[in-house]
This record gives sequence, C-alpha cells and structure tokens, in this order.
Amino acid sequence: MSAVQASPGKEASAESTLVLPSVVGKPESRFRPTTAGWFARGLAWAALAWFVFAVPGNFLSPFDLHGEDIGHLITAAVFVITGLSLNILIGYTGTISLGHQAFVGIGAFMAAYMEVDLGIDFWLAVPIAAIVGGMQAAVLGAISLRLTGLYFALVTFAYGVFTEESIFGIISFTGGDAGKAVTRPMGFQSPTAYYYLCLGFVVVVLWLDWRLTKTKGGRALQALRENPRVASSYGINVKAYTLLAFVTSGVFAAVAGALFAHGKDLIVPQNFGFELALSFILMTVVGGLRNRAGVVIGSAFFALMEGGWLFKTWLFDTVGVDWLIEDGIGLPLSFVPHVLGPILLILTLTTHPGGLGQQIAPIKEWMLGRKFDIHTGKVRDVEVTDVRA
Repeated sequence: MSAVQASPGKEASAESTLVLPSVVGKPESRFRPTTAGWFARGLAWAALAWFVFAVPGNFLSPFDLHGEDIGHLITAAVFVITGLSLNILIGYTGTISLGHQAFVGIGAFMAAYMEVDLGIDFWLAVPIAAIVGGMQAAVLGAISLRLTGLYFALVTFAYGVFTEESIFGIISFTGGDAGKAVTRPMGFQSPTAYYYLCLGFVVVVLWLDWRLTKTKGGRALQALRENPRVASSYGINVKAYTLLAFVTSGVFAAVAGALFAHGKDLIVPQNFGFELALSFILMTVVGGLRNRAGVVIGSAFFALMEGGWLFKTWLFDTVGVDWLIEDGIGLPLSFVPHVLGPILLILTLTTHPGGLGQQIAPIKEWMLGRKFDIHTGKVRDVEVTDVRA
C-alpha cells in the first residue's frame, strides 16, 4: 500500500500556502525631482541669496538701504548668533536662562575694553571676549549645577541683575553712562562690509552648532532635556554635559556681544537690560527650539522689529497704515515689538509648538531636494536611546 495520504484539510492548506503573494515588496524608489523641479528650487535658492546678500548691498535691488538700515541688519546677525547660543540651553538641554543679556554684554564690553583701552586688534579681541564669556559661564554653571528648572532660571536671573548693577557700573570697564565707542576692523569700516563680516560669523556658528549635534556629546545634551535621571542611567555625566552646554552658549553669546559692540557707534550699559533677555527667549521659542532655520528666522525677525523699524520701513511706508497704529490705537511704533512678541509666543505654545521652524519645514525640505509634504515638520521628542553610540 502506498504511503499514507494526506488529509484533505492539509492538502487545501498546502495549496493555499502556494498561492500566497510574496510578503516582500519592491523597495520604494527614492524621490528625485524633475528638471523643472530642480529649476524651481534653484530659483528659490537664488531668491534667498539675493535677499540676504544683494539687497543689503543695494545690488539689483529696488530698495535703497542706507547706513541706519544696514545697522538693523547687523543687529539681526548678532541676534541670530545669540538665538543659536540660547537654543543650546533651552532647545538641547531644556535649561532656561534669564540672564543671557549679561553674557552678551560682557562680550561686548570686553571686546571694547580690549580695543579702546589696551589697543588690541579686533581679530584678537573677539576670541578673548569669547574665552571670557566661556569662563563666566563655567563659573556660574559650576555654582548652580545642582539646581534645575525654575531654580536654575532664578540663578541666571540673579546673575543678570548682578551684572547690570555692578559689573556694568565699573567705569574703567564700560565707560559708565558715557559708554564706549568702538571702531570697526580694518577693511570692514562701512556698514555693508561689516554686515557681510557678521554673516561670516553666523555661518561659522551654524557650522559649529551642526557639528556639536552630530557628536555623542551633542546627543547627550539633547537627552538631558528629556530626563536627566534616565540619561544618567545610560552613563551620561549630567553635570559635565550641562556645564558643556552652558559654556558653549556663553562663548557664542560673547561673540555676538563683541560683534554688537563694533556694529554700534556707541555701547552703553543700558543696552543690556533684562528686557533684552526676554527678547532673546521670545525669539528662540517663537523661532522653534532645536530648529536652526527657525531660530535664525525668528531671531532676525525680532531684531528687525526693534524700535519698530521693520514695520515703519517695510510695511507702513509701503501700505500706509501707520496712522492706524499711532493715531488710531495710540501705540508708538517702538512698542509694537513688545505687544507682538508675547502674542506670537502664545500662538506658538498653543498652535505650533515647533515655532516658525515647524511651519517652514515643508519648504525647507523641498528646497533641499525632497518631496514637498505639508505634514513635514511635526515636533518629535528626543528619545534617550538616541545617545547610545
């Protein structure tokens, strides 16, 4: 007798198994823009380059920018560097600083003191100011490392007040109410040339920030924002990395201050009050934490709003609605940023937690050659396992 026959049920099962479709699908092809797509992206990049480089130099531009206008653009570059420095604290580690104006002010007056009183060249004064900024951050961080959250913010606030009331009052260092006048470096005396120099510093800071986040230490900084205790369980030295973030932020802020000092005809202690610290926090959060493009745009926007220049020059003079603000509401143009800033902060916290960076993410990804997706840019929390490298 032949071998035992398989039951009908088993035969049916075998037959159905044979006709099952393959579970391994074809790999998804990588999106590649068409020739027209690349051309459109090239036009977008050219328009961005024209706005950043050509317009300030009045090259192929319908606008006629003068020295005062370029001064606001220089301030925008300084604010961008400051925003990136504050993003390291708030964005990467979740630590808030309410005394960041002190780091910027110390950098500004240190560079001014180096040049005016000691006769040191700009190219040496800026690195010295950066070192001093890192040292003051290291001292303050070493004292307050055991504190977190609100208590750490209060310590930075107290340091900012202490700097305003004491260090900025040293006449031999700051010049007192008379301030200090600093000349721009050789070859960059004109406002336009100095603006391009500040753009160069912005590029360097962006590159350093990018390199920082690509290292194991950078990923450790981001893990601290989630949960320092859990991060510590993975072998991360919480105190050391928090101090690293604080020092790096202090260095960048001091560089911004040094550039600010040379961009102004005169710097006085009143330039670095607590109001400036609040503006720094607003522009960083509204720009988008952990998003460089958003921080850059948010910082530049808040800088151009300073004194109402953005609205008076680009909006009111063109549209002609300045009467509605000043005559109708009775609000001076210089106060518009103080009203608009908190409104933007509330909208950011309630509707777009990722800030401007979240809103421009689809356009940014499209310009980088990826497929346009309106849903791109959702805020994603950093996982602690990201630091395991």
